Amino acid sequence: MSIELRDTDVIWRNAKLATMNPAIKNTYSANVDGDSIDGLSNYGILEQHDLIVRDEKILAILPTGRVPANQCKIIDVEQRLITPGLIDCHTHLVFGGNRASEWEQRLNGVSYEEISAKGGGINSTVNATRNSSAQQLEIVSQKRLNALIAEGVTTIEMKSGYGLDLINEEKQLNVVRALAQKNPIEISPTLLSAHTVPPEYKYDPDAYIDLVCDSILPTLWQKQLFEAVDVFCETVGFNLKQTKRLFATAKRLNIPVKGHVEQLSNLGGSELVAEYQGLSVDHIEHLDEKGIEALSRSGTVAVLLPGAFYFLRETKRPPIALLRQYGVPMAISTDFNPGTSPFASLRLIMNMACVQFGLTPEEVWQGVTIHAARALGRADSHGQLAAGFMADFIVWDAQNPVDILYELGHNPLVYRVYHGEIMHRDHLNRLSELNYLNENSICDN
Repeated sequence: MSIELRDTDVIWRNAKLATMNPAIKNTYSANVDGDSIDGLSNYGILEQHDLIVRDEKILAILPTGRVPANQCKIIDVEQRLITPGLIDCHTHLVFGGNRASEWEQRLNGVSYEEISAKGGGINSTVNATRNSSAQQLEIVSQKRLNALIAEGVTTIEMKSGYGLDLINEEKQLNVVRALAQKNPIEISPTLLSAHTVPPEYKYDPDAYIDLVCDSILPTLWQKQLFEAVDVFCETVGFNLKQTKRLFATAKRLNIPVKGHVEQLSNLGGSELVAEYQGLSVDHIEHLDEKGIEALSRSGTVAVLLPGAFYFLRETKRPPIALLRQYGVPMAISTDFNPGTSPFASLRLIMNMACVQFGLTPEEVWQGVTIHAARALGRADSHGQLAAGFMADFIVWDAQNPVDILYELGHNPLVYRVYHGEIMHRDHLNRLSELNYLNENSICDN
């Protein structure tokens, strides 16, 4: 391959790349109970390769030293692991208030019905969000976002859904826009006005769906405040008829759809999302084979949310075996929210996906890279290390991808690169460490 490098290009040299490129298959051997097992790895591993970055994108990936460096900047990562940046494809990050006291009440035996009757539950978050200024929401949301950025997240989805009227849904999405403008991270905003029925429409949910379809959705779409439309299609949310009305409105405006579906029961929401060629179906613990067949035909991503499963102490797991059988892509996400998954750690969720849902580490890595990118409509530009893709990647002080989700409690991130630039806030300390090791010829094992 012939490449003419520019002085402004950057070569990330001597790396072990977990490309997540499905075209690159690697063999592996394992020894379990004395038996040798051979198979294929889907990490897309390339040993001792250079990752060449031009501006915001990956220019090329070549064996180390194949291209003369000329005057390029070279960063020798000394055979450390590089992966795509993590993608958190389902969050409710912007909200007001705190529901830790409710959780404590539940742990002490108070029922959700009792808590809700006293103004708790999701409506307490709606009230707190409505009563918070945009500035207050941005301050608390920034803290949550900082934690995810520090772990290596480079792309994240954020939903509205705690405003539930035009003014406050717009306020939430304006905060999302402000966070996107002020942080080195790509944010995909989603309209989730159909999250729950607000108190003022408690006895007329159809009228609320009318408000969403006739006012909130078209107004905020015209202001370019979101990329996709979401809905909570469930017995405690919105029924199929109401969901279809929402999706039909979105379709007329060419807006992609997705859905919180089959979390508590099987209403057939996944089939409806698939009918509208939706980006993703999320939660899906009660999804059946008929719904999975529909997802397989439509190419819709199944987003698994083990944080909520864990926090709610659920027992019915998503149908992983059937999803594998039908080749449905599975993404993994934090579902960060105040009521059911207050975890600002995608690495923790990756671990949970293995332990609670039985996914392999390779499936989990695909779930926070290539499949998560697909769930956000970014399959052609994000989630892989490949020429032409965005130069969003992480250098880890690790040798294998499984290390990142195996040992929690410390952060092995060395560099967080976003759009070709080193952005991790603590990278100067790591740089000093690396310089010391280089100068003193110490092998870092």
